[in-house]
Amino acid sequence: MSERLSVFKTYKLYVGGKFPRSESGRVYEVTDSKSNWLANAPLSSRKDARDAVVAARKAFGGWSNATAYNRGQILYRIAEMLEGRKDQFVREVSEAEGLSKSKAAVVVDAAIDRWVWYAGWTDKIAQLAGGANPVAGPFFNLSTPEPTGVVTVVAPQESSFLGLISVIAPVIATGNTAVVVASEKSPLPALSLGEVLATSDLPGGVVNILSGKTAEITPSLASHQDVNAIDLTGADTDLARDLEIAAADNLKRVYRPRPVDFTADPGTHRLTAFLETKTVWHPTGSLGASGSSY
Repeated sequence: MSERLSVFKTYKLYVGGKFPRSESGRVYEVTDSKSNWLANAPLSSRKDARDAVVAARKAFGGWSNATAYNRGQILYRIAEMLEGRKDQFVREVSEAEGLSKSKAAVVVDAAIDRWVWYAGWTDKIAQLAGGANPVAGPFFNLSTPEPTGVVTVVAPQESSFLGLISVIAPVIATGNTAVVVASEKSPLPALSLGEVLATSDLPGGVVNILSGKTAEITPSLASHQDVNAIDLTGADTDLARDLEIAAADNLKRVYRPRPVDFTADPGTHRLTAFLETKTVWHPTGSLGASGSSY
């Protein structure tokens, strides 16, 4: 029997639940920590970024209106699928971050646990971020959190999987949709995450993953009028400043970059970063049954 040829993996973008190549046709070389070639990743263009925003906006209505329980079940199912493909992610994280297989396994386990942790918050965040407000007069006054909308996420550059999970999961757990710009140096775990999401129950467009040059993709997303917020975690100081200025054009919510240890307890600040508060006044007694919100 003749020796068979290996089938090399072709990494693609994940946009709108599908796997397109970059519309520009460009790719760039991804190497490991020792500069050995790993794969060619798509080099996203501004057109790819705009397509991702369209997909995220289209998915927002259904995802934001899904029950918190349903979102939690979908996210937990994704964690089950990540567990089933753990060996693949261990290999990719090991190559991306220059870790031994045993240390990469610890990182991947932590990332899956982090995803489960955020899945558990979907039906609890309303109690944390909302509540009844005391008012003078015969009214109930209730504040409830609602998702901001389409969120651009600049993924961490160095933490290719645990950091990636830590910035995506809270965005979608609270009902937002995401356009993720993967780590420029280590995009392969992010692109493989897209394969998991595509075969889960997560609706297409809720998460869209782009790879390429961070400084090339992000300016058009920061200035995009249909993007409601941006997480600058993976942007360096100069790029973050420029993106924040561009984001001010339509008053986007901005999560500024800050030192972070992704292995530490994440807290709830990322869950509340991209939530709006709706306040509802409802008359009591004989004033009527209709209410108003502001």
